[in-house]
Amino acid sequence: MALSEEIENSSYYQSRGPICSEPIAEVSKISPGRPMPSHRVLIVDDHESFRGFVCSMLQERPGLQIIAEASDGLEAVRKADELQPDLILLDIGLPTLDGIDAAQRISRVAPNAKVIFVTQHNDTEIARAVLSNGASGYVLKMDTRSELSPAMDVVLRGGKFLSSRVSRTASLGIGSDRNQTVSLGTLR
Repeated sequence: MALSEEIENSSYYQSRGPICSEPIAEVSKISPGRPMPSHRVLIVDDHESFRGFVCSMLQERPGLQIIAEASDGLEAVRKADELQPDLILLDIGLPTLDGIDAAQRISRVAPNAKVIFVTQHNDTEIARAVLSNGASGYVLKMDTRSELSPAMDVVLRGGKFLSSRVSRTASLGIGSDRNQTVSLGTLR
């Protein structure tokens, strides 16, 4: 099934439409007896349907709270500054300010936030650049269903994650520090 079909068929998209930010209280609602989420997440993508798809996936994960979403780079920087998320899922191709420049600004206003790029760009040079400049993960949109959750686990433990399709293309020279965990996505 193509990613666009999977997005449109997701339970979140079907039940709430493509926007995640409107029902934030419902998405982050805690069930009785369930511990409070420990990781606050900001989702940034200019496609509402993709944000809704990611929200649907994250809704199934305990320990996460979606605190906001943004549709462009400047809005992402503002929300990161205001909300201080633990994790930011960030697209590269954004209006007003691209994701790479937004990540650089975010690192100054929310220095403890970890960034995972979720992008359509299967480009080793871009992956190398963003991971070398502070990003913690790089996941291809086409692999969101299978790799986003493992990427978040690795990144939230302090490691770095690289999508398997990109990692097969070239060795990126990351992870040379013995104290740094680098997880290359599951090879298919």
